[in-house]
Amino acid sequence: MSNSKIFTPYIFSRNNITVKNRTVLAAMTNKQSHKNGKISDDEIKWLLRRARGGFGLLTTAATNVSLESKAWEGEFGVYSDLHIPNLRKLTSAVHKTESLIVAQLFHGGIRCPQNLTGQTPISASEFDCKESFSGKSKRADEKDIDKIINDFTSSALRCAEAGFDGVELHGAHGYLISQFLGKKTNLRNDKWGGSLKSRARLLIQIYKSIRKTIPDSFIVGVRISPEIEGLGINLQDSIRLIGIPKQHSVDFIHLSCWDSFSKSLSIPNDKRTVTEIITESFDSLPCIISTGSVWSTKHANDLICKGADLIGVGRVAIAHPDWPKNLQNPNYNPKPPPYSTLELKKAKLNENFISYMRNWEGFVK
Repeated sequence: MSNSKIFTPYIFSRNNITVKNRTVLAAMTNKQSHKNGKISDDEIKWLLRRARGGFGLLTTAATNVSLESKAWEGEFGVYSDLHIPNLRKLTSAVHKTESLIVAQLFHGGIRCPQNLTGQTPISASEFDCKESFSGKSKRADEKDIDKIINDFTSSALRCAEAGFDGVELHGAHGYLISQFLGKKTNLRNDKWGGSLKSRARLLIQIYKSIRKTIPDSFIVGVRISPEIEGLGINLQDSIRLIGIPKQHSVDFIHLSCWDSFSKSLSIPNDKRTVTEIITESFDSLPCIISTGSVWSTKHANDLICKGADLIGVGRVAIAHPDWPKNLQNPNYNPKPPPYSTLELKKAKLNENFISYMRNWEGFVK
């Protein structure tokens, strides 16, 4: 199979911004930055090494939009103008490689430890919460929701000022936005809960507020998990959800699948992959990024054939920063884990990142 489409530029239809190829570095937690929220030189080196490796579009690790939205140590922030100079250093260096870079804007919600933020974790509804001193999360009230929308908006504006090409709104993996999207985590009966349209209201209001504030050339996309049984997110709802930001001209939808080639859990009789089911449910869509278990050139080509416009990767890029360049080889199938500490250091991971990856069974020797 030809791998030529992998290296065909992609043009975002709304603003004609061009990505030089179809490869995307997906956001990955790496715990390399400073307690005050400033991005560290180590995290810049990590991203820049992958830009030099040929990725067309890079996504930063999740970056918290407020002090209380932080979910782990070493997470960089965009909640203060003090963060902008270091971020400009990052974007300037990445742009010299002709790659694009977006920041993933994030609020952890119920997963923000109170011993880290000093505040009770907030969510769509009140639940038992081990991260809270009281053992309970706080149900977001109207004032809280207004602040969340404003925090995402002001953070996106700082990203534009820092030279980012866009932002990705993190609506996946059980964090705050997906807590509002889930039937099991959003038990509200006001305008922020109930129907899918109401559960998606927070996401759409964040998006619309950002779009009003930043330049037209700025890319704004959304990352979702198509299925999270524990939150009450199924594929049927996710297909309907995608239709909502599509109406508002979102620039991309990022499908966060642990395995892009797996079948649906909520539609078990359908033999197609989740990516195929979603892309074949619409006559037209914004840019679709699909991420999960892509490793070889064959995988990358197969994912494009299944409907993805851009190919997202995470784990393979940790030890193989030149992954995009190596896709020129149709038989490329890089070494899987485990990796030695030396291999990971050569790939520009610092000790904190390597220590974090030891939590992934079988990843570090």
